[in-house]
Amino acid sequence: MNTKPIEKQQRLKIVADENIPALNPLFTELGEVHSVAGRDLQRDQLVDADLLLVRSITRVDRALLEGTTVRFVGTATIGTDHIDQQALADLGIAFSSAPGCNADAVVEYVLSVLLHLAEEQSFCLKDRVVGIVGVGNVGSRLQARLEQLGVSVRLCDPPRQQDATADQAAAFCSLSQLLEEADIVTLHTPLTRQGAYPTHHLINADNLSLLRANAILINAGRGPVIDNQALLTCSLQRPDLTLVLDVWEQEPRVTPELAARVRIATPHIAGYSLEGKLRGTWMLYQAYCHFARRAMNCTFEALLPPAEVTEMCLSAQAGLLPAVRMLYDPYRDDRALRATLALPAEQQRLAFDQLRKQYPVRREFSSLTLRLSEAQHTDFKALGFPVTHQ
Repeated sequence: MNTKPIEKQQRLKIVADENIPALNPLFTELGEVHSVAGRDLQRDQLVDADLLLVRSITRVDRALLEGTTVRFVGTATIGTDHIDQQALADLGIAFSSAPGCNADAVVEYVLSVLLHLAEEQSFCLKDRVVGIVGVGNVGSRLQARLEQLGVSVRLCDPPRQQDATADQAAAFCSLSQLLEEADIVTLHTPLTRQGAYPTHHLINADNLSLLRANAILINAGRGPVIDNQALLTCSLQRPDLTLVLDVWEQEPRVTPELAARVRIATPHIAGYSLEGKLRGTWMLYQAYCHFARRAMNCTFEALLPPAEVTEMCLSAQAGLLPAVRMLYDPYRDDRALRATLALPAEQQRLAFDQLRKQYPVRREFSSLTLRLSEAQHTDFKALGFPVTHQ
């Protein structure tokens, strides 16, 4: 593959999704940044461009890039199912994604959801079995935090199970076993349509019936991993199920009938912490500098502003939820999305994107140091908070 670096001294034309943060502090030293609407990006905007930086809403393929001068494509996301990597290789275009950039944010979204539901439904998370489908950057980190909390987990990830040693493989189970045994099922797979283990409609009419009574089903990965029509049908037959959807099969279109059956409905923002978004951009800057053999002139720490609240003191009787809610309440995002669902279809789609574009600042648990009793340290550290003695 011909991926010749762009000359170091050349001023570049950089076309980037307008919703990628920190473009100016990172990329204006390299050239002129042209911000565009990622969902509406057209080939004629790239004819004389050198770099293309996108998020998950832009389909990057041969039709978009052939005949342009683009030599480097980066996506500020974990997922790459919107990128035709074979087409990029054929065209001699270098590519980089940002694996793990917002994994902690997604983990903390799931933990926040579970602690809110535990209070609402009067259960203790440590008494539940959590099934994690997809044990990559997000799933493995979620597994680690849950196990540190003392929560029993089940893992399903056939590609990783296949490549594991015999001892490692024993930790995995089949999808049907997981659905039958887990009280809570949370999905963190990439979206794939081919290969030995496609994930498109992985959860469907054939296996939704395996969910336990009163199960909680969370999708904070890719919308089409669940057959949304089958889920709607199942939810009408199974009012005992609690559904949490951050991603939707036809997004930015959200089906109001399905949203009405979902307990917590959010607009694809599980990974939208400030740290996660900035880290994604910085990883692309790092990757491009490596590709172009340029020195990096900015660190990730220099991008990150101080948090508004950096320390919190908890009483000895405090549970986990108050500290979590201080940083993130998923019902805020739920209310914001539901307020758009009565709009005409096209306006609703635009409103979905606006909720993401104008998303308020959300910080990760690591930004807040908790002052608490020594007896409370273990659980709060397991969640990801820095802790200190009162």
